Amino acid sequence: MKLSIKEVEHVAELARLELADVEKERFTHQLSNILTHIDKLNQLDTGNVEPTSHVLPIKNTFRDDVNKELFSEGNSLDNAPDKDKGYYKVPKIIEEA
Repeated sequence: MKLSIKEVEHVAELARLELADVEKERFTHQLSNILTHIDKLNQLDTGNVEPTSHVLPIKNTFRDDVNKELFSEGNSLDNAPDKDKGYYKVPKIIEEA
């Protein structure tokens, strides 16, 4: 499928991209090649192909779900640059009117 420079300019405008003339020519060629390849793929008969999420027959392996304490209140604040009464202290960002 052959794209025109006008079509590439339209796509660039939708994507809010500014392209130089050299880029427009290059993308016209590259996108045309991509669309030609997609047309070839669309011609393939995939009626008997089962949908897959992965090309290899991989099964999920799950570990046992074990509850454990990751952080205690004490050690979760150890690396905090500023803390107060068990909470992270951050700079005020809302100005009062």
